[in-house]
Formats: sequence, C-alpha cells, structure tokens
Amino acid sequence: MSLPRVLVADDQADILQALRLLLGDAGFETDVVSSVNDVLARVTQGPYDLLLMDLNYTRDTTSGREGLELLEKVRGKDAALPIVVMTGWGSIDTAVEAMRRGARSFVQKPWDDVTLVEVVRREVDEGLATRRRDARVAREHDEARLIQRALLPATMPDVAGCRLAARWTPASGIGGDCYDVLRFSDTRLAVSIADVVGKGLPAALLMSNLQAAVRAFATAAAEPQDVCASVNRLLCRNISAGKFVTFCYAVVDTSSRRVSYANAGHFPPILVHADGRVERLVTTGLVLGVTADWTYSTRETTLPRGARLVFFTDGLTEAVTPDGDEFGDDRLVDLIRTNRGRSADDLVRIAMDAVQSWTGGGFQDDATLIVVAAD
Repeated sequence: MSLPRVLVADDQADILQALRLLLGDAGFETDVVSSVNDVLARVTQGPYDLLLMDLNYTRDTTSGREGLELLEKVRGKDAALPIVVMTGWGSIDTAVEAMRRGARSFVQKPWDDVTLVEVVRREVDEGLATRRRDARVAREHDEARLIQRALLPATMPDVAGCRLAARWTPASGIGGDCYDVLRFSDTRLAVSIADVVGKGLPAALLMSNLQAAVRAFATAAAEPQDVCASVNRLLCRNISAGKFVTFCYAVVDTSSRRVSYANAGHFPPILVHADGRVERLVTTGLVLGVTADWTYSTRETTLPRGARLVFFTDGLTEAVTPDGDEFGDDRLVDLIRTNRGRSADDLVRIAMDAVQSWTGGGFQDDATLIVVAAD
C-alpha cells in the first residue's frame, strides 16, 4: 500500500527540510517546493493527498496575500485537495480568511510536532474518505442516470397521420422531468409530460414512481381526467410533504383529428395551427400530490393537418442568460409559430438549440420537449 503523499510549500529551506523529516518519520511521502509557481506545477502533475502551505512567499511580508491567492488557484485545479495553511505571525484573521477560501485547517509557526502531524493525518484521512465517497456517489449517479433514461421511450411510436419527436435533457444527469408516449392503435396514442418539483436523486425517484403509475392507469379506454385522478391518488400516498408534480396527459386521435386532455397544473402545451393561430391546452385541475380527492376534467380540441402540438417543461421557458433574462413563454410560442412548417425532429432541434444559445451553454434546469406534427 502506497504512503499518503503530502506537498509542503514554504520559501525557507530549513523549514522545508524540518517538515520533510518530520512527516517522513510519521509515514508520509513528502515533496517540498519553495515558490508559488512550483506549487501550481506540482498540483497539476499530482495527485497529492494534502497540501501543507505557508501563506507568505516574499521575505519580510506578513499579509499572507500571496498565499491566499495561491490557495484559490490550487482550488481551481483540484477542488477536493485538503489544504492546511501555516502562518508564522500569529495572524488568526489571515488564517480565518484562508479557511473561508477553502483551507481545511491551519497551524502556527513555530509548530508543535505532535499537533502538526495530528492535523495532517486527520485531514489526509478525511480527504481520502471524501474522495472515496464522492467516487461512489458518482458511480451511483451514473447508474441512476442510465436507469432513468431506460424508463423513457427508446423510440417514438409509428402512428398514421402524425410524426413525433422528443428530447429530454436533465440539468444534472438525473432529474425530475419525465415524459411518455403510448400507442393504442394505428391512429391513436397518448402523450404524458410531468415536472417533479426539485432536482437530483429525490426528484428522479419520484419521477420513476410517477411514470410507473401513468403506465399502469393509462389504458386505451381511460379518459384523461381519470388518468390524472388515479395517478394523483397514488402519489398522495407516497409523496413527501411540500412536494408536488405538474402533469399533462393528452390522447391524440389522428382519424378524428381530435385531442382530449387533462392538465394538472402543467405549463399549457402549445398548439399552433397551419395558419399560425395558437391555442393552449390550459389547466383543468390542481397539481398532483396535494389533495387525494381532487376531481379533474377533460377538454377537447382539434388537431388539423399541418398543426404542431408542443409539450414542454419550464427548463426551456425559465432558462436565463448570464445577465438573468428569461427565455420566456412568449419567445417559445413565437419560435414554434415561425417554424411551424418544419418536421417534428427539426422543431425539437431548433427549439432546444435556441434555448442553449440563449443561456450561452447548457440548461440550468431539467428541460423536456415533445412535438406532435400532424400530417
């Protein structure tokens, strides 16, 4: 088993030699450097289990400014590296500032050998434990993401009279958005979309529970209002206090050109007709998970040839620029209307690309988009 690696940084050769001997005798593999640039170079080469660093690197200075700036640079290269700072002037204020910037502990010069070794060993042990825990969490996160992705439709069903496309983009690998598309016949299908309040693993677990419930209750004979009511009753038995889910369930019949839907507090899907006229699939009941006996209602509208029906979550409309400006519902409606002649696949790509361009990169929240394009 390899020894824990410690990097020691100080501008005084006698101190470096003393610390090398002390830590070597205590069972640490110790490297020493005497300048700010050498610290950054060694940390880049790494890996180390701890950095023990002085806060002053210019003789006759006591402010610790160099060390504080160095600490932030090291944090930028290795955010998980435990750092213990040394100060030879009894400046508690400087040590406190160093810990605010990411140091784990501090020791004062002249140090007590037993205390210094105890601090170094404690921080090395805690750092190793944290890295093992982080690695395990990362593996579990990846597995959860794969499982969650597998619960979503692998492909869009083939239904006469329309084409479908969708994209699901969780903000952190896993998330609380979900959608499903269920084929009932050659001309009839159901689309569901939901947004669980919250992010990360708790939201993903609730999403999985919701999706299983939808697939259990969404039969060919079930009315949208009944699907909402059944899923709501189940969620109310399992959801944590203060949590809720927005949800919309719609049945599309391409033979009759009808859409029947129930909307449990979800952002109203956008229906753009071939002539540019816009309808919204408005709310018909309370969000899921609040009141078990809530009664939902079903509404109907038409889906004529050339229409585009777009379901989405707030990860698109609430996406913001670096200056804090929202993409907004109106901008999404205008984008869909302008591109209403495009295919379902193109429309999904255009909308998602527009939001990513708006934010200057990725999505700040889970984002889901589904397009039903009527032939």
